[in-house]
Amino acid sequence: MELGVGAIVDGKVTGITKFGAFVALPEGKSGLVHISEIAYSYVNEVSDHLREGQEVKVKIIGIDQASRINLSIKQVEPPPQRAPRQGGGGGRPRQSGGVQRPMGFVHQAPKEPTDFEDRLKQFMQSSDSKLSELRYIEKKGGNRRGGGRR
Repeated sequence: MELGVGAIVDGKVTGITKFGAFVALPEGKSGLVHISEIAYSYVNEVSDHLREGQEVKVKIIGIDQASRINLSIKQVEPPPQRAPRQGGGGGRPRQSGGVQRPMGFVHQAPKEPTDFEDRLKQFMQSSDSKLSELRYIEKKGGNRRGGGRR
Protein backbone atom coordinates (compact mmCIF):
# COMPACT_ATOMS: atom_id res chain seq x y z
CA MET A 1 0.00 0.00 0.00
CA GLU A 2 1.38 3.40 -0.99
CA LEU A 3 1.53 5.83 1.92
CA GLY A 4 0.31 9.10 0.43
CA VAL A 5 -1.25 12.30 1.67
CA GLY A 6 -4.90 11.74 2.55
CA ALA A 7 -4.50 8.02 3.30
CA ILE A 8 -5.96 6.74 6.55
CA VAL A 9 -3.92 3.93 8.09
CA ASP A 10 -3.57 2.03 11.34
CA GLY A 11 -0.49 2.63 13.43
CA LYS A 12 0.99 2.10 16.86
CA VAL A 13 2.27 4.82 19.19
CA THR A 14 5.99 4.23 19.68
CA GLY A 15 7.00 7.37 21.55
CA ILE A 16 5.51 10.36 23.31
CA THR A 17 7.11 13.79 23.53
CA LYS A 18 5.90 17.14 24.83
CA PHE A 19 5.13 18.23 21.23
CA GLY A 20 3.40 15.09 19.94
CA ALA A 21 3.62 11.35 19.44
CA PHE A 22 5.57 9.14 17.06
CA VAL A 23 3.54 6.45 15.35
CA ALA A 24 4.81 3.30 13.58
CA LEU A 25 3.12 2.89 10.19
CA PRO A 26 2.91 0.03 7.68
CA GLU A 27 5.94 -0.67 5.48
CA GLY A 28 8.30 0.00 8.41
CA LYS A 29 7.78 3.76 8.26
CA SER A 30 6.93 6.15 11.07
CA GLY A 31 5.40 9.58 11.41
CA LEU A 32 4.64 12.30 13.92
CA VAL A 33 1.26 13.35 15.24
CA HIS A 34 1.79 16.94 16.38
CA ILE A 35 0.08 17.88 19.66
CA SER A 36 -2.32 20.13 17.70
CA GLU A 37 -3.49 17.13 15.63
CA ILE A 38 -4.34 14.79 18.51
CA ALA A 39 -7.82 16.02 19.42
CA TYR A 40 -10.29 18.76 18.58
CA SER A 41 -10.20 19.84 22.23
CA TYR A 42 -7.20 21.56 23.82
CA VAL A 43 -4.37 19.12 24.53
CA ASN A 44 -2.15 20.19 27.40
CA GLU A 45 -0.30 16.88 27.88
CA VAL A 46 0.05 14.32 25.09
CA SER A 47 0.13 11.54 27.69
CA ASP A 48 -3.41 12.49 28.76
CA HIS A 49 -4.65 11.30 25.35
CA LEU A 50 -2.17 8.67 24.16
CA ARG A 51 0.12 6.00 25.59
CA GLU A 52 2.97 3.99 24.10
CA GLY A 53 1.80 0.80 22.43
CA GLN A 54 -1.67 2.17 21.76
CA GLU A 55 -3.18 1.32 18.36
CA VAL A 56 -4.43 4.44 16.57
CA LYS A 57 -6.01 5.27 13.24
CA VAL A 58 -4.21 8.20 11.61
CA LYS A 59 -4.52 10.30 8.49
CA ILE A 60 -1.42 11.28 6.55
CA ILE A 61 -1.64 15.05 6.23
CA GLY A 62 1.77 15.78 4.81
CA ILE A 63 5.10 14.42 3.66
CA ASP A 64 7.94 16.93 3.54
CA GLN A 65 11.03 16.98 1.32
CA ALA A 66 12.99 15.00 3.92
CA SER A 67 10.30 12.26 3.68
CA ARG A 68 9.05 13.00 7.21
CA ILE A 69 5.41 12.00 7.54
CA ASN A 70 2.98 14.32 9.35
CA LEU A 71 -0.05 12.61 10.82
CA SER A 72 -3.38 13.56 12.34
CA ILE A 73 -5.61 11.60 14.67
CA LYS A 74 -8.34 14.23 14.89
CA GLN A 75 -8.84 14.46 11.11
CA VAL A 76 -9.83 10.79 10.93
CA GLU A 77 -13.20 11.72 12.46
CA PRO A 78 -15.39 14.71 11.57
CA PRO A 79 -15.25 17.63 14.03
CA PRO A 80 -17.75 17.45 16.89
CA GLN A 81 -20.94 19.40 16.37
CA ARG A 82 -21.41 22.42 18.59
CA ALA A 83 -24.50 22.30 20.72
CA PRO A 84 -27.00 25.01 19.80
CA ARG A 85 -27.13 27.86 22.29
CA GLN A 86 -30.02 27.66 24.66
CA GLY A 87 -32.11 30.75 25.38
CA GLY A 88 -31.93 32.32 28.81
CA GLY A 89 -28.92 31.91 31.00
CA GLY A 90 -25.77 33.88 30.59
CA GLY A 91 -25.53 35.32 27.10
CA ARG A 92 -25.43 38.94 26.10
CA PRO A 93 -28.74 40.77 26.26
CA ARG A 94 -30.59 41.14 23.01
CA GLN A 95 -30.94 44.88 23.47
CA SER A 96 -28.13 47.38 23.57
CA GLY A 97 -28.49 50.59 25.56
CA GLY A 98 -32.27 50.42 25.52
CA VAL A 99 -32.37 50.54 21.73
CA GLN A 100 -34.38 47.81 20.04
CA ARG A 101 -32.64 46.50 16.94
CA PRO A 102 -34.75 45.52 13.97
CA MET A 103 -35.00 41.81 13.20
CA GLY A 104 -32.30 40.57 10.89
CA PHE A 105 -29.75 43.19 12.02
CA VAL A 106 -26.33 41.63 12.30
CA HIS A 107 -23.63 43.54 14.11
CA GLN A 108 -20.37 43.37 12.23
CA ALA A 109 -17.29 43.72 14.37
CA PRO A 110 -14.39 45.71 12.95
CA LYS A 111 -12.43 43.59 10.54
CA GLU A 112 -9.61 41.78 12.29
CA PRO A 113 -6.23 41.78 10.56
CA THR A 114 -5.70 38.47 8.86
CA ASP A 115 -2.03 38.26 8.12
CA PHE A 116 0.96 38.63 10.40
CA GLU A 117 2.07 42.00 8.96
CA ASP A 118 -1.32 43.62 9.68
CA ARG A 119 -1.47 42.17 13.18
CA LEU A 120 2.04 43.35 13.94
CA LYS A 121 1.25 46.83 12.61
CA GLN A 122 -1.90 47.01 14.75
CA PHE A 123 0.02 45.84 17.82
CA MET A 124 2.80 48.39 17.29
CA GLN A 125 0.29 51.23 16.89
CA SER A 126 -1.51 50.21 20.07
CA SER A 127 1.77 49.84 21.94
CA ASP A 128 3.07 53.23 20.77
CA SER A 129 -0.19 54.88 21.82
CA LYS A 130 -0.01 53.37 25.30
CA LEU A 131 3.64 54.33 25.72
CA SER A 132 2.87 57.91 24.66
CA GLU A 133 0.13 58.14 27.27
CA LEU A 134 2.44 56.82 29.98
CA ARG A 135 5.21 59.24 29.03
CA TYR A 136 2.74 62.14 29.07
CA ILE A 137 1.55 61.21 32.56
CA GLU A 138 5.14 60.87 33.84
CA LYS A 139 6.18 64.16 32.23
CA LYS A 140 3.36 66.03 33.96
CA GLY A 141 4.27 64.42 37.27
CA GLY A 142 0.81 63.04 37.52
CA ASN A 143 1.63 59.51 38.43
CA ARG A 144 -1.72 58.78 40.05
CA ARG A 145 -1.11 55.10 40.74
CA GLY A 146 1.71 55.80 43.18
CA GLY A 147 4.98 53.98 43.44
CA GLY A 148 6.08 55.03 39.94
CA ARG A 149 9.60 55.90 38.81
CA ARG A 150 11.22 59.04 40.20
